[in-house]
Amino acid sequence: MLTGSNFKRWKQDIEFALGIVDMDLALREDEPARPNDQSTADQKAHYARWEKSNRLNLIAMKRSIVEHLISGLLEDTNARQFLEAVGERYRVSAKAKVGNILSELMKMRYDAAMGVREFILKMVHIQSKLKAHEIVLSENYIVNQALNVLPD
Repeated sequence: MLTGSNFKRWKQDIEFALGIVDMDLALREDEPARPNDQSTADQKAHYARWEKSNRLNLIAMKRSIVEHLISGLLEDTNARQFLEAVGERYRVSAKAKVGNILSELMKMRYDAAMGVREFILKMVHIQSKLKAHEIVLSENYIVNQALNVLPD
């Protein structure tokens, strides 16, 4: 369920669910030309598959978004355009994301619920996230930060 702050996870879940039942055609391909009298049986069948996929994709996406978040989204779109519109609405700026990751690192405190190894691995994972955003923290900094928050 898309609640506003979990777009990335929601998108992965939607793509997985639709892909696993082979209903993601409308997300993978552009809308084919509408069939006419000269269209082949294969073209008509492909369009019918795409149209069904599009309809079910839209239903699945709309049902998995909290009602107050869906207002203002375009109604007359295909599934791919709808997914892009939702993504634009919930795109997080890179600077805000880096700020959140740095804040998470600075606020980390060791508690006995997790082992020391897991705690340090979590810190290294956060360091990797920052590195992906071109913020490089030295290993010495991470070690020092870990030593400062671990119990004596």
